[in-house]
Amino acid sequence: MAPTLSPFAIFVGCASLLRTTWAHSAPLSPWTFQERVSVTMPKSFDTFAESLGLRPPEAANLKAELARDTQANTSNPACVIAQKLLGSHVVDTTPLNQTEVDANWSEACWEQPTCIIRPRTAQDVSTALKIITQYDVKFAVRSGGHSPNPGFSSITEPGILIDLSGLNEITVSDDQKTVSIGPGQRWGNVYEALDPYNFTVLGGRIPHVGVGGLILGGGYYHFSGEYGLATDNVKSFQVVLADGTITTASATQNSDLFWALKGGGPNFGRTPLSMSWSPLLRRTLANDTPGIVTRYELYTIPVHDIWYEVLAVSNDNAHAVLDAFALWQNTTASSDTKGTVALVMGLQSITLGFIYSEPAAERPAAFAAFNNITPLVTAIPPTNGTVASISAILSSTSSGPPARHDYRSAASKIDAQLYKDVYDFWVEKATAVNAATGANQTFALQPIPIELVEVGEAKGGNAMGIPRENHQWWTTLIDWENAADDDLVRSVSIATTEKWKELGEERGLYVDYEYMNDASRDQSPLSKYGEANIATLKSVSRKYDPDQVFQTLQNDGFLLRNV
Repeated sequence: MAPTLSPFAIFVGCASLLRTTWAHSAPLSPWTFQERVSVTMPKSFDTFAESLGLRPPEAANLKAELARDTQANTSNPACVIAQKLLGSHVVDTTPLNQTEVDANWSEACWEQPTCIIRPRTAQDVSTALKIITQYDVKFAVRSGGHSPNPGFSSITEPGILIDLSGLNEITVSDDQKTVSIGPGQRWGNVYEALDPYNFTVLGGRIPHVGVGGLILGGGYYHFSGEYGLATDNVKSFQVVLADGTITTASATQNSDLFWALKGGGPNFGRTPLSMSWSPLLRRTLANDTPGIVTRYELYTIPVHDIWYEVLAVSNDNAHAVLDAFALWQNTTASSDTKGTVALVMGLQSITLGFIYSEPAAERPAAFAAFNNITPLVTAIPPTNGTVASISAILSSTSSGPPARHDYRSAASKIDAQLYKDVYDFWVEKATAVNAATGANQTFALQPIPIELVEVGEAKGGNAMGIPRENHQWWTTLIDWENAADDDLVRSVSIATTEKWKELGEERGLYVDYEYMNDASRDQSPLSKYGEANIATLKSVSRKYDPDQVFQTLQNDGFLLRNV
């Protein structure tokens, strides 16, 4: 039986929930990836060596060493040559350390690649991609491995795993207007590093979540209603393209790629979300790009001192809580975007987290809709703290043994009765599956005020095609132990998304949208971006990745090849 979550633990889960063809000489015919294009690009070793900057004698020595090593063992030649060029401290080709494989959050993603490349610089990434494309090897990219979707940030032999955890800089600009952050960094470290300053950046809600994947998939934060998504707050991306070119994408340089990276997922700079395992700290994202992002330059926001409070509420009050949540969404969620509500409904209790982006002497009036909700306990009393202090609270939660995980995405317009009807459907099924398997599941609503979309548009827009109306993004977090229970456990969330659609369409309340950072393996968030955005994303992909390396050699993910 899975462990029972405490009310405070449920809030932690809530915060995380509310927070993963080779050379073609002619133009590609209408966007088709279903068949691999045969290799027509010259692949001579001499040309390859020259692209790496090797002189002829060095190239000859490398070629001879490679021939000897590949005869002596059956290792992937790409791994052998990567280790010779980058060093054994960067490339592990030995029988794999199981702790490295198990760095992936979900047990369903524990797969053994032929080798792991851990770049320390953008140039290391460039070299790795040149080797991968030279040898036509399948690969996956991981900044921390927190995607529960199999194959998104993991890969089996003979594939190669690129682990970006070594790209972990945090550098504040001289004018303190931006912060440069590596994709392998984690948000808790970022907030702690910025605590001495009177500002922060807009990132992830859970401290152990990695920087890269969250931004590429959007990045929902406590204050997104006020400042937009994390991806809306990027000034520039440093990107290594499929051919090894290191470039910058910003509003003034490669602006089309810049737009595509803002929510386009792993099609334009893959760095799946990272988080160390914890049953209380969950979220992921595996995303898609025609390159790998090696640095994010984020604008700072003038937020440091904040107010927060957390309540645990009995499930007997579920309908009253949902009534209050819908009332809040229809009133002060838009009129006072400084405040947000983290709502997660578990099988043991409900957690309400109130967060406000400035200090307050008492609970701000923005949360008046909840004043009649009587808690079982106040898990965190009203507190004037900081972005770093709430991050530290979430970091202090205990972890448990590894397990299997999943989540799922749906959306709807604001309607208390719809919320209650879908919740009743979910809780009946989730309770039955819990009794049979011990699986813990949650039901979470994330408020999306129209101001969130408008702020993003004012900052140059993104690729996500978010509906321009007040609505909510529903998600669920599922944890269980046994692979034999996979289908039964996942059936609850699948049926619940179908119920959102069924009832929503009947009542004119359905929103056909899936937030990429919450989407499950069989969902298609990119297809919800709108025809115009999809067409532009495909055009940008063909421009910056003409050989479609990231659509054919990249192992899996929410890729344009599937849209």
